[in-house]
Amino acid sequence: MAYIDGFVAAVPAANKDAYSKHVAEVAPLFKEFGVTRMVENWGDEVPDGKVTDFKGAVKAEPGEVVVFSWMEYASKAARDAANQKIMNDPRMKEVGAKMPFDGKRMIFAGFDVMLDDGARGKAGYVDATLIPVPVANKEAFRAWAVKMAALFKEYGATRVLDGWGDDVPDGKVTDFKRAVNAKDGETVLYGWVEWPSKDVRDAAWGKMMADPRMQPGHETPPFDGQRMVYGGFAPILDV
Repeated sequence: MAYIDGFVAAVPAANKDAYSKHVAEVAPLFKEFGVTRMVENWGDEVPDGKVTDFKGAVKAEPGEVVVFSWMEYASKAARDAANQKIMNDPRMKEVGAKMPFDGKRMIFAGFDVMLDDGARGKAGYVDATLIPVPVANKEAFRAWAVKMAALFKEYGATRVLDGWGDDVPDGKVTDFKRAVNAKDGETVLYGWVEWPSKDVRDAAWGKMMADPRMQPGHETPPFDGQRMVYGGFAPILDV
């Protein structure tokens, strides 16, 4: 089964070009280690939430932009092997020394792909979510996610992916669990929707919000939606 390493970071807006250059330079190294696809997305529509949001997830400071990134692997075994190489490769020390953002506030985790619906290609725009889901509701969530994926694709999405929290470490400053105020017995769902463009995405959301299947009360999701984190992101690297 495919596997995802997911990342969220806060990058100074003034460092966008430096960040873009940084990830472009390190991408070949990660591909060498076994990454099949590496995607970096720059925050575009990242709203403030009443309970949780992407900015709070990484303790973003004034003047910083949230970046949502992921690496795809053929399997968890491939990911674990890549991480072993990363830890032992001297080139990674240089990578760590050049990061144009505060790495201490970056959150990261490993996710089992539980749903992957659509074609793999370069996305024009990405809607991203972090969701706290009771572990006992895994199959209920899978069923709900399948319905939602079909709806997104009906309105023009090219790919929908949901990753189930598998290797979600505790962080010293912040982490994925704190990002969604996860409770005992919950894990974190890391997911995204890929669109051909922002225009297609905007038009789709306008139609979906009027769709009876999206109305409150039509179907109760198997998680606490008040703690769901979401935002819109523009890809700056997709290799």
